[in-house]
Amino acid sequence: MSVKIRLTRIGRHKDPFFRIVAADSRSPRDGRIIEQIGTYDPALGVSAANIDEEKALKWLRSGAIPSDSVRAMLSDKGIMQKFAAEKVKKN
Repeated sequence: MSVKIRLTRIGRHKDPFFRIVAADSRSPRDGRIIEQIGTYDPALGVSAANIDEEKALKWLRSGAIPSDSVRAMLSDKGIMQKFAAEKVKKN
């Protein structure tokens, strides 16, 4: 099973709001999720995204692949740098 960290839409018509979730790559965008990691409101911008750092790192360690937009958010929050430092430190 391939797990992806991606966005799922829960907002109203013309007022998007997203959850950042870990989900099976075969499931639909708004379908079954494994765990919610955070939220993102595009009206407030990427810097205002709420991401649970421990959950995100747990899923990255277990091999989950972030989507491009989620990767940008994780990089903005410094989570991808921490993950990369852990990988270098482990080797």
